Amino acid sequence: MSTLLQKEIKINKILTTNAEQAKALDDPARIRILQILYHKQMATEKIVEELHKVGYKKATTTIRHHLDILKDAGLVEIVKMQEVRGAVMKYYGTSVRVLGHKLPPNFEIEYSKTIADTSVRMEKIIKNISQNTAAKMRKKCSTKIDTPDSNYEEHILVEIVNRAMTKVFENNGSKISQKQ
Repeated sequence: MSTLLQKEIKINKILTTNAEQAKALDDPARIRILQILYHKQMATEKIVEELHKVGYKKATTTIRHHLDILKDAGLVEIVKMQEVRGAVMKYYGTSVRVLGHKLPPNFEIEYSKTIADTSVRMEKIIKNISQNTAAKMRKKCSTKIDTPDSNYEEHILVEIVNRAMTKVFENNGSKISQKQ
């Protein structure tokens, strides 16, 4: 038997999600709902209107179903309920920002030096975070809370860095991109 293709795969991204969130993001309309709700609170009918504007012609009942799936996955939540003409109107919001852009094919080559330089700095930051959170992580690992594998500590570190970056972009995002 001859080998027709052999390629070494180098890990260069970490995706932190769970099966429920991955399933919830399996529909383009749900991703669009998250993008629509970014920094906004909307009732189902308004979400339907916004989806129609961008070409998603879905029934209100379908959007309610999508919202339930996103809510069950922890990606949206009810942020307000109002009584309107005897009925309860629910407003939804999200604390998730979806960046759904495709990277250019030459991304790895184009940004390799920046990635390498940033990796050196990030290693120091991550080691510092790890030292500061080691006791908490060991306690969680010893109680076996949601730890089916040995990547729990890495997952927590990635989440801390992700949320810190999110905080930076949310607080200073426009200022960061304007300084270039």
